Amino acid sequence: MSLLTLGVNHASAPIQIRERLAISDQELPQALRSLTDLAAISEAAIVSTCNRTEIYCSVESSANSKPLVAQWLSNFKQLAVEQVQPYLYSYSDEDVAKHLFRVGSGLDSMVLGEPQILGQLKQAYTKAANVETLGKDLNQLFQQCFNVAKKVRTYTAIGANPVSVASTAVSLAKQIFANLGEQRALFIGAGETIELAAQHMHANGTRDITIANRSLQKAQQLAQLYQGQAIELADINMALPQSDIVITATASQLPILGKGLLEQSLKQRKHKPILVLDLAIPRDVEPEATQLPDIYLYSVDDLQKVIQQNMQSRADAAAQAESIIQTEVDGFFHWLRGQDASEVIRRYREEANQQRQLATEKALRLLKQGKSAEEALQQLGTMLTNKLLHKPTEAIKAASAKGQSETIHTAKTILGIDDE
Repeated sequence: MSLLTLGVNHASAPIQIRERLAISDQELPQALRSLTDLAAISEAAIVSTCNRTEIYCSVESSANSKPLVAQWLSNFKQLAVEQVQPYLYSYSDEDVAKHLFRVGSGLDSMVLGEPQILGQLKQAYTKAANVETLGKDLNQLFQQCFNVAKKVRTYTAIGANPVSVASTAVSLAKQIFANLGEQRALFIGAGETIELAAQHMHANGTRDITIANRSLQKAQQLAQLYQGQAIELADINMALPQSDIVITATASQLPILGKGLLEQSLKQRKHKPILVLDLAIPRDVEPEATQLPDIYLYSVDDLQKVIQQNMQSRADAAAQAESIIQTEVDGFFHWLRGQDASEVIRRYREEANQQRQLATEKALRLLKQGKSAEEALQQLGTMLTNKLLHKPTEAIKAASAKGQSETIHTAKTILGIDDE
């Protein structure tokens, strides 16, 4: 048996193609069953996310099954194979394991080291197990993938440093404040960046959250997610003196926080410092605010420098991860090849036991017929030897007649025959 992976991802296909090839949770059981109904495919699992759709199979022959799986995917999504083929990539055997292990470890993601894909792989594994399209090979492959991902995150810094603006902003706040749970945070805006920043801040313990936005309704919707309060932009002057951390990201063309407003807030706070993270372009905070000794102001450019450093750190960790992955790939295929050997050994032992049973029955008949024990044992030994040696002897003779010296050398190794 061989392993085969075929799919598309963010690097191989534009979003229009990925959307059309995505397989929903509702479609997945039918997809898995129809895939394993194909005679050449014995096991299957499908991973489908916003950035990838990948099919993992255990097949008779990866070379022969690749066009078959490509045709199945096209048919299932009601597309011409010519529309799909240019965007597909495929892997066979060792490369399947290496690719899956890299995916699970976050090395094949749009954001290097992101952890979400591992959870998505576990969901794909569970769904395939529920539909009973996993067998021994894919079950072991995915279990090994989960172990590899754990090792990579344990022994490298692949996910240690944030690489998004929102998560980097919160990471910076954690460096300045020992306990975010004791800080009061003011978020200005209610777009995606603010939503992500609020999510990260809340996950790190901040509970006193205020959302300020032009649309009070939108601010209220976001504030409800984190048991916070919502205010209009006009009321920022009242919220600022109470805020230890201010994160702002609006679409305003003019600064929302001026030096004067911040200076006034500091006086009310008796110059207790404020961390201001300006994630907006154009900037929401007047640059002159940096002149205030108790205002710690960071812009998107400041955070991008940190992100670049973190990206380099992740790239260094990725090199370490690749070494771990290669070792694990070798280990997995040592196990997989051992499964083939186990089946050969099982069948050979089964046949030998059958010959032993036949020889024993004949020896017992001889004893019942009055033959001596010595004669019965001699016939037992002769019959058993001839039966066990017949097939290997005929195979060696055939190899010799065809000049297959390598086969004869292998036979000598298996039979333990010394050249001397």
